[in-house]
Amino acid sequence: MKNKHLKSLCLPLLTAFTLGVTATSAVANSDYPNKPINYIIPFNAGGESDLSARFQQSVFEKYAGEKTVIQYMPGAGGAVAWSQLNGMEGDGYTMMGINIPHSIMQPIVKDSGYTTDELTPLYYFHYTPNAIFVPANSRFKDLGQLIDYAKKNPGMVTFAGSGSNSANHIGQATFDKLTGVTSTYVPFSGIGPAMTSLMGSQVTAGFAYATSGASAGDKLRMLAVSSENRLTAFPDVPTFKELGIDLVGGAYRGVAVPKSTPEDVRQKLSDIIADINKDPEFVKKMEDNGFVLTDIAYKNMDAFIEANKAEYQGVAQLLGLIK
Repeated sequence: MKNKHLKSLCLPLLTAFTLGVTATSAVANSDYPNKPINYIIPFNAGGESDLSARFQQSVFEKYAGEKTVIQYMPGAGGAVAWSQLNGMEGDGYTMMGINIPHSIMQPIVKDSGYTTDELTPLYYFHYTPNAIFVPANSRFKDLGQLIDYAKKNPGMVTFAGSGSNSANHIGQATFDKLTGVTSTYVPFSGIGPAMTSLMGSQVTAGFAYATSGASAGDKLRMLAVSSENRLTAFPDVPTFKELGIDLVGGAYRGVAVPKSTPEDVRQKLSDIIADINKDPEFVKKMEDNGFVLTDIAYKNMDAFIEANKAEYQGVAQLLGLIK
């Protein structure tokens, strides 16, 4: 009887407390955001993730009402940061850059400290095709010359790129298969240090993102780009397809949050990124630098991720990364 009486007293109190917490949470989220948002880049400064985040930062306050503060957590091609994301506070004031195929290929190939399904991407806002670069003073004036040299000197052509099992690494491995050459991939912690190494002629070439051509200026020569069509920013650079190589590929970039982030906050942050993606100032900066804008919002994320998981499972098998 005492237990029954105690339960009858506690149940209304527990219900009131639960409703109070829910109501407080709803009120707290209704004015979100009301302070600056930390934007963590899981790569070194100077790469595509950093550059696009800087462009977003310039207009972020216009659509969010608050500023964003960019921080860096590089390592293992993004895996260091992604493996820690869910341990961060899910209050909507921490978001992190995220990439495909990095965030899909890494867990397929090895234990990376996280799984793809543990991540919570909110929006993929751009795509960057791969491209082959050489230093401006390189002996290789076009892709044909580089391929001829690589065939005569197996393993001697070294390609700098961003991380192992990344879009750059996949591009290089696919390029080798399609052209019958054997080259050597040299992974860096991000595109920034990879391109620094290339400009210092420490490697033969770079299998990097086309956008690196805008920041490098006349220090590098782009030999080919793996887009369906020539890029507006680089009209003189042929596609691999034009050169008879059926190679199209690159990386999607977006933002993710800790899994504990409430659904309404996830949706609001996704909407903010969507608004930024339509901003004329932002669009011009992105297109001038060779980015291809995409609009993959939170509501469409599950289908997008599942499609890419299936695709890159096949890619990993094709390239012999898994059995």
